[in-house]
Amino acid sequence: MWESYFAEAVERSKTGPKVGLMKIQQVAGEEKYGVALRDSADLWLTLWVRCSCKGEIFIMYPRGDRTADAYASYHLDGTLHQKSCGLKGLVLKRQPITAAFKGSEHLGTYGGHGTSTGAVCDPKAFNGVVIVEPGILGPLHGLVGIDLIEPGYEATWNRDIAARFYFGKVDQQQIFPRDGHPSLAITVQHHAPARSLAARHGAPFARLRTCTRSPDGARG
Repeated sequence: MWESYFAEAVERSKTGPKVGLMKIQQVAGEEKYGVALRDSADLWLTLWVRCSCKGEIFIMYPRGDRTADAYASYHLDGTLHQKSCGLKGLVLKRQPITAAFKGSEHLGTYGGHGTSTGAVCDPKAFNGVVIVEPGILGPLHGLVGIDLIEPGYEATWNRDIAARFYFGKVDQQQIFPRDGHPSLAITVQHHAPARSLAARHGAPFARLRTCTRSPDGARG
């Protein structure tokens, strides 16, 4: 049954409306960071992160069909959840996003990438863009990881914490400092994700590992 659901979703993505040039609404105080796939002279948006004025984090896939409205979000009270078709999926509790934010929080790894949505990336619409070369991210392989890091903790995170979530070779990793807020790290890996229905059919999916660094340095 689930295989037919995923197969149907993939077929809709092939024949559904294309996004075209992403019209990113500019809001004062917001920050936006994208992950784009390079194809010759073109850039195709495959995932983007919106950091709201309040400091909340929204991880988005560009989609022509907006009925699914799939995204992940990390709220000020520490709630981290995925949402699709108006329904909440996995709900986790992380530390609140306040001035007392310590260490780092891993917000998941996201697969199911590609150019079939036709989402054109305009780098000028973002505060920062990670540009990925061909062959690294695709429908059946490659992951994009998102982390928040306490300002000043970036070097420690890169040395001691990142390997807990990103096994093996890291193809790209960029850390974007954000004034008055935790830094945003975007990590790209080519390796194939764990096999699942979503992975087999190339549908967007996310993995939220339960291993997290708590503010006191303990590993959960």
